[in-house]
Amino acid sequence: MMGACPRLKEDRVSQSPDAGPLIVQSDKTLLLEVDHPAAADARAAIAPFAELERAPEHVHTYRVTPLALWNARAAGHDAEQVVDALVSYSRYAVPQPLLVDVVDTMGRYGRLQLANSPVHGLTLLSRDRAVLEEVLRNKKIAPMLGGRVDDDTVVVHPSERGRLKQALLKIGWPAEDLAGYVDGEAHPIELREDGWSLRSYQRDAVTGFWAGGSGVVVLPCGAGKTLVGMAAMAEAGATTLILVTNTVAGHQWRRELIARTSLTEDEIGEYSGERKEVRPVTIATYQVMTRRTKGEYKHLDLFDSRDWGLIIYDEVHLLPAPVFRMTADLQSRRRLGLTATLVREDGREGDVFSLIGPKRYDAPWRDIEAQGWIAPADCVEVRVTLTEAERLGYATAEAEERYRVASTARTKLPVVRGILDQHPDEPTLVIGAYLDQLEEIGAELGAPVLQGSTRVKEREKLFDAFRRGELRTLVVSKVANFSIDLPEATVAIQVSGTFGSRQEEAQRLGRLLRPKGDGRQAHFYSVVSRDTLDTDYAAHRQRFLAEQGYGYRIVDADDLLGPTVPESE
Repeated sequence: MMGACPRLKEDRVSQSPDAGPLIVQSDKTLLLEVDHPAAADARAAIAPFAELERAPEHVHTYRVTPLALWNARAAGHDAEQVVDALVSYSRYAVPQPLLVDVVDTMGRYGRLQLANSPVHGLTLLSRDRAVLEEVLRNKKIAPMLGGRVDDDTVVVHPSERGRLKQALLKIGWPAEDLAGYVDGEAHPIELREDGWSLRSYQRDAVTGFWAGGSGVVVLPCGAGKTLVGMAAMAEAGATTLILVTNTVAGHQWRRELIARTSLTEDEIGEYSGERKEVRPVTIATYQVMTRRTKGEYKHLDLFDSRDWGLIIYDEVHLLPAPVFRMTADLQSRRRLGLTATLVREDGREGDVFSLIGPKRYDAPWRDIEAQGWIAPADCVEVRVTLTEAERLGYATAEAEERYRVASTARTKLPVVRGILDQHPDEPTLVIGAYLDQLEEIGAELGAPVLQGSTRVKEREKLFDAFRRGELRTLVVSKVANFSIDLPEATVAIQVSGTFGSRQEEAQRLGRLLRPKGDGRQAHFYSVVSRDTLDTDYAAHRQRFLAEQGYGYRIVDADDLLGPTVPESE
């Protein structure tokens, strides 16, 4: 019977106490004992289907969610593998109802399938007639469907392919999309592997993506996501639209394409605030795509301007809502999302799953590090004690201003200086979210400040100077979070962030992980105000580090640097 739990021998659901590092609970939470010898293996085994929720010192809490299970199912993991992982590493008997629920939930994926019929066009097929009947009676879904072909098949309006997948996911019946893709306008693209070649995990990522036709590849910053995108373009051999976070990232894509593929400058167009070129390969920024003119998103017409064979969404975890809406109409195009983390602070991971595609490949950061492809990182939270005046200012601030007050405390300034003194010859980024704080730090350090208003030419000039070693310290706002290639950076000092954003933590750490020529370790510091919201949000951000297997130390500023002289009040 569909959805029933396979018969499980008693020894598969009961382990002797202390046998494993994992405690599996009936509310679908998993407690992982970090210091257990098998903790790393257990973390790797549960990563495809469990999401990290809390990561204090000794026990990390994961949760098994339907979306995580469906992503695992779409990536080729079956319920038997999930059950085996839970049972193999569980210290105690795994609750039988949880195992049944895992099997039932994973069994929901693919009961409905989208396919193309030579006679009827796009159709929704059911492997479970009762599910189809339920869907047909849903008031939001019914208008997307046409006539019934037979008991198990119904016609789908082609324009509703994406929105139907969104709606089905929301009611718990994620459809498997087997309707295929158009090839688009052919355009020859070849990789020029002169002195380099794709790494094994990059080839696996391209293979995983191409087998599914659309979906997301998750790789650490510095692990070569751009190369995966270029290899997918060569596989497609078609016109390609590449969407990026900003113009600087677009210029980096352009340089890499010219250096590593058969494409010439004339074949690559830039579609940004400065230029509006549409060529066989076109690189567009999210900002220009979502710019309104008289209330309309006129630049979204770029999606229809050519018969694209492939659309690449760089940093797909940042995809803005208007691009999501347009993507719903592009389901016949192959779509590749590239990201270091699928975490979205707006909770729209389900839309990425539905509209871009499921996760096709995911490599744990520490695995890539172990292979030597990204730099090892030492992650340290440095806690500073506010002066009495700063504590009073924080205590009396309005609730919505408290995080800013704590994050921008002047007491952090001598700590930043002290950390820089400990790494005198290492290229360092000082990263923050508040411009007045960054300007103050820049003036204190005699370092240039790069922010959103910095012109593109000036940004590239500063980045080039940093890459050449002419500039040792660069103070940057969150504009440097994304798609900036600074392989020389070995130290980052984070002074403030976007509240508790895990995706931001991933991007900021990623700025350091390009492998160093001399094998040096990267150092990632977060300077945090003790006993404030700054500490609470830092703990939330660090969930990302724990999820990737990084340990992080919490140290007192005085212990790290010795007593510092407080800024004058």
